[in-house]
Amino acid sequence: MPATHHSSAPPTRKSEAPPVHRPATAGPSVVEAPPTDRVPGVGRIPVLDVRPFVQRGRRPAKAVVGETFQVSATVFREGHDAVAANVVLRDPEGRAGPWTPMRELEPGTDRWGADVTPDAPGLWTYTVEAWGDPVTTWRHHARIKIPAGMDTELVLEEGARLYERAATEVPAKQRRVLLAAAANLRDESHAPTARLTAALSPEVDKVLSRYPLRELVTVSDPLPLLVERERALFGSWYEFFPRSEGTVEVPHGTFRTAARRLPAIARMGFDVVYLPPIHPIGTTFRKGRNNTLDPAPEDVGVPWAIGSPEGGHDAVHPALGTLEDFTWFVGKAREEGLEVALDFALQCSPDHPWVHKHPEWFHHRPDGTIAYAENPPKKYQDIYPIAFDADLDGLVAETLRVLRHWMGCGVRIFRVDNPHTKPVLFWERVIGEINRIDPDVIFLAEAFTRPAMMRTLAQVGFQQSYTYFTWRNTKQELTEYLSELSGESAAYMRPNFFANTPDILHAFLQHGGRPAFALRAVLAATLSPTWGIYSGYELCENRALREGSEEYLDSEKYQLRPRDWDTADTIAPLITKLNAVRRASPALRQLRSLHFHHADKDQVIVYSKRSGSNTVLVVVNLDPHHTQEATVSLDMPQLGLDWHESVPVRDELSGETYHWGRTNYVRLDPGQRPAHVFSVLRPSTPQIGGSPTK
Repeated sequence: MPATHHSSAPPTRKSEAPPVHRPATAGPSVVEAPPTDRVPGVGRIPVLDVRPFVQRGRRPAKAVVGETFQVSATVFREGHDAVAANVVLRDPEGRAGPWTPMRELEPGTDRWGADVTPDAPGLWTYTVEAWGDPVTTWRHHARIKIPAGMDTELVLEEGARLYERAATEVPAKQRRVLLAAAANLRDESHAPTARLTAALSPEVDKVLSRYPLRELVTVSDPLPLLVERERALFGSWYEFFPRSEGTVEVPHGTFRTAARRLPAIARMGFDVVYLPPIHPIGTTFRKGRNNTLDPAPEDVGVPWAIGSPEGGHDAVHPALGTLEDFTWFVGKAREEGLEVALDFALQCSPDHPWVHKHPEWFHHRPDGTIAYAENPPKKYQDIYPIAFDADLDGLVAETLRVLRHWMGCGVRIFRVDNPHTKPVLFWERVIGEINRIDPDVIFLAEAFTRPAMMRTLAQVGFQQSYTYFTWRNTKQELTEYLSELSGESAAYMRPNFFANTPDILHAFLQHGGRPAFALRAVLAATLSPTWGIYSGYELCENRALREGSEEYLDSEKYQLRPRDWDTADTIAPLITKLNAVRRASPALRQLRSLHFHHADKDQVIVYSKRSGSNTVLVVVNLDPHHTQEATVSLDMPQLGLDWHESVPVRDELSGETYHWGRTNYVRLDPGQRPAHVFSVLRPSTPQIGGSPTK
């Protein structure tokens, strides 16, 4: 690399950084790591600690099309001369896009950053270019020396020569601007201060900001960036059991009868309808109602106890219909603007064909029996877990076959049951191979487990992750946890905030009643770009099996659960409004822009998100039992405002408009108004409202 470099067109400049190589057998999320025996130098202009940075650069950071995120690095040099830096994105074809100038994030920290936005899916790379900035160095000295009369002509001549160097490779129109500035610096008919002022004009600044003179350019190693479709980050999920959507004459629902529920789900503004396993259910050790071990003949069993003589993971439960019926159901969902997410639970009932065909895939105890699944104190006598190490290759191949079978029926989203009980290497291979050919397929990890496992599953390929949101209910818990999720981990782990699941009815919902369901829906829908509910949430179902248990009484996991969807005591209107606001607000499609503001009550939480000109401000009463009053103190620059400004804010839940500034009073009644979801209004801010559109 030459000691001095000037880019005549930074927006289209090709970076000198070497390409990133991807192994042909790995998925698009795998990038070859730098050689471990290489000790890189710091570079002429040190560029250190480039972020986001996942697994030492072996794994890509993640984004979706149109998502804005920050690239940052530590940049500095010896002495007092000025430095500058920029980010260069390279698209999946290796083409360098327009560079993005970086700024020092906090004065004196040497930490530089810039926001970038990839605009197409695929495996990108990004680099940071740092360089000496002689023009800025000269300007700093000239502003001191010229007014003081120090080395006046020498300083002006230095500037003229720098401008002439800067003009050598820029387009003709811009070249004339810089050459005129150089001539002004040499024009002895004017006072030195006037000559300097003419060379510092806004027109000159505009040219130099686009075509800076760069010396000692140092380029960081390229880092990988996997850009996926927007649904990987943003969406509203609705989970329901098709078998509960039957008729009076035939209580067990089918895909045909369950499809009648799809229009109502779509009207609430959901994007994804998620189905528990739809496969044949075993009869050996079948569970009865409320997880009893003595089922009645009419008991339907647990959908996660997969497999019977009718088939296994690639078959449909006969009571639900046929494979053709399922494909028809997927098509009907698509007509309503809904994607179907299918549960993928890699486990078997004792009656699954694999048990006899592949005995090596299971743990055998000393007496020859197969060990059933346990998660003490929970026991799953009707389920056999898989043993992976005896035939990992065979299990990978069979899993790929099953997934592609359902992909052939139109499924592009899989919710994976308990992935943390399977080897990480297994998922790395499976997801990598699926996404290598079909990068639009999304995998959601249902892993309520240790943080290290949750993070690693996300890093090796899972596009989304369940989280601890259910168990974070206080202001401190939510603030700390969401600061973590929206911070550095957002580069690879995308949260899906389910407010409830068939397994989890948190005590907060059990004892908080309808207000608890309302406020948790607001939190889930506005804190995370992706959120979801399990059916019955809109009816505020909160009866637990027993005190201290998170299991539902008469859980739908063990029995049919028909519901009266037309009851007046539903929060479906609130959910519909939340999803409408989410669709209309680019800020709520983002995670990394989340910022918490101050409220002087622990029961009131305040946060905002921004995307371009769209800013959403949310205030929630975390107490489902009592009205709370608080003073809210806003961090105005985080809203794109000056500290002294005040602006109208429109509550998208009620339609009311207020005028808010730095300090504001709120009163939130959990039964009537559990939260404000404000759009911060500016001139030409559009009205959000009406029915959500697909």
